This record gives sequence, structure tokens and C-alpha cells, in this order.
Amino acid sequence: MAASKEADLITAVLLYAIRCLGEADQSALRAMGFGPREIDALQRLNIADLYHVEAIRAHCLRVDLNREVFWHMVEHIKQLRASEELQQALIKSDAPQEMMQALFGVNAKEYTRWRRLMTLEPAVGRPAEPDEDTEHALWKAWKARVKGEDAELLTAEDYLALKAETDVELRTIWLLTRRWAQYGNPEGMPRG
Repeated sequence: MAASKEADLITAVLLYAIRCLGEADQSALRAMGFGPREIDALQRLNIADLYHVEAIRAHCLRVDLNREVFWHMVEHIKQLRASEELQQALIKSDAPQEMMQALFGVNAKEYTRWRRLMTLEPAVGRPAEPDEDTEHALWKAWKARVKGEDAELLTAEDYLALKAETDVELRTIWLLTRRWAQYGNPEGMPRG
């Protein structure tokens, strides 16, 4: 017999309640409407008993939606998805692991996993230094994005925009902009 959507919901809620019971989360159980008798009954249930829920046609739940929490949750999920899509765009554009660590806290293991999932070749060695004209174009584009003399990290979107604007690889952009941020204006670059 195929489980109904109601049986799936009841099973999920009972599993959650059993977990709350195991973690001694009495306030969560009370918030769901479990009293002393229901908690006692929960303690006697085992996992095999939950398989019998699908055979029972009764529905013992009343589900309420907390709209305020729901919309916060939806917004948070959207932000997480946007961040993940941005991280993937950076990795596809060959962003170095150091950049991903600084911008998103991505460790080496996670970075390697993402590159493998995207079937990207491993990056080897330092990026090539650009020619003088390319470096000047990158410098000018970078200076337009940093605020005054404050050379903090740009946003991930800024790094992708620099790549699109200058056609310089992200590894080179990261190398040069970090160098400029640390050591200031390189010789021959315009001050403004």
C-alpha cells in the first residue's frame, strides 16, 4: 500500500516528536500539543510502529503556518541559493581557493569538491602576469570600485564584473588586487 501524503506528514511529525523526546526538548513537545499522556505514549513507540501509520486513515494533526517565520525562512533560503549560485559562477570562472575562502569561507576540501562536481581541471601554479596595458586597464577598473584609499575586499559580484570588463582571469585579478591592496600603488600606475 502506498503511503498517503497525510501519513507521510504524520510520520515526519512523530519522528520529530520522538527526536524532541530524546533530546529532552519539552518546550517543543508542548508547543506541538503533546501533554503528559501523549509523551508517555511516544516513549513506548518504536520505529517499526511508525510504518503502521499509513494503514490508519485518521489524521491527528492540526498544522498552522507562522507567516512571519515562513517569510523569513523563504528569504533566507533565497539568499543561500543566490550565494551558492554566485560561488558556483566564481568557481566556473576559475576563482582561486584563497579568494573563495576570503569571500565565503570555503575551505580547500569544499573548493575541490565543487571543482570536481563541475568537472573543472585543477589549477596549477601561479597565474601569468598580464601585459602592461592589461594591468593598467585592470588597475583603472579596480580603483573605480574601491572606496578612496580603502582597499578592502571587493564583493564577489565586483570580481566577476572586473573579469567581464577587463577580460583578465580571476586568478590574475585576485593576485594583482590583493598585491595592490597590500602594497599600494604600483610604479607607473595612475594615482586617480
